[in-house]
Amino acid sequence: MASKNLQNIILLYNIILICGLCLVYSKAELPRFEHPIKPDGSLSILVVGDWGRRGAYNQTEVAAQMAKIGDQVEPDFIISTGDNFYEDGLTGVDDPAFEESFSNIYLGPSLQKQWYNVLGNHDYRGDVLAQLDPILRKKDSKWLCLRSFILNTDVAEFFFIDTTPFVDKYFTNPKHHKYDWRGVLPRDEYLFNLLKDLDTALKESSSDWKIVVGHHTLRSAGKHGITFELEERLLPVLQENNVDLYVNGHDHCLEHISSPDSPLQFLTSGGGSKAWRGNIRPWSPEELKLYYDGQGFMAMKLTKYDVYIQFYDIVGDILHQWSGSKGFYSV
Repeated sequence: MASKNLQNIILLYNIILICGLCLVYSKAELPRFEHPIKPDGSLSILVVGDWGRRGAYNQTEVAAQMAKIGDQVEPDFIISTGDNFYEDGLTGVDDPAFEESFSNIYLGPSLQKQWYNVLGNHDYRGDVLAQLDPILRKKDSKWLCLRSFILNTDVAEFFFIDTTPFVDKYFTNPKHHKYDWRGVLPRDEYLFNLLKDLDTALKESSSDWKIVVGHHTLRSAGKHGITFELEERLLPVLQENNVDLYVNGHDHCLEHISSPDSPLQFLTSGGGSKAWRGNIRPWSPEELKLYYDGQGFMAMKLTKYDVYIQFYDIVGDILHQWSGSKGFYSV
């Protein structure tokens, strides 16, 4: 255990040196970074997931539309909800897929901001440590990927969580896939510590908005549906600590589901490339605000009191928009 912690500390130290990011002390174990907001007190973000296909399945077109919308909303940073490289992650730090699926695709000036990335299940099928390696930061300075970490801003706090190790079938029935579990085993200890650290960080947080980002769905009418392991273990932590938004990918769609009994909103942005047409499960229309089984991405704007969400399709049309304020959430 001590050796694993030392490896994590060395890796994080190297990332900080290369990235020039500001690491903030926290009582919790999760690494914590800071990102500035705009002078007017707002924060703008683009969110995309399930994208890395060397430009295929309209990945290039989604990226181009992100750049156009980015010119309008001026994002402070971009969030990737995982499955960054298909089909089986990266083979190593020299895998050309990094450039072919990332650096050479997201070329617009508005996309040359910090990207904060989480890992998806497809990323675990390759050399998972490659995506975490600070060498990639040398190749492309906008790349940052850790398993789990916290991002502080003056208006919101983002908690990036590694959700793949929660899912039982990747361990018990991986079929023909091979998963790279280095840094995760023993699994029970890894998940216990992750949930404990997340719970501690959420309880310590005094942020106006608490936003949790993971790859896997908690609520979804898409192909994958509910991730029951997350519903059992992660969702109670979010509810207990008054998390405002859970943002994910995994289902290749754009989706917004509201909670019937709390302000928590479930937002899926997994339309970065290949989409799954026609895969929709029955869901309460009072909760399902958007389900779009095509490609696209999400934009988010936050102020101290308000949040604004817009979902865009591949041609830049707004599919759905939603806003909420502290003490009141719109429909």
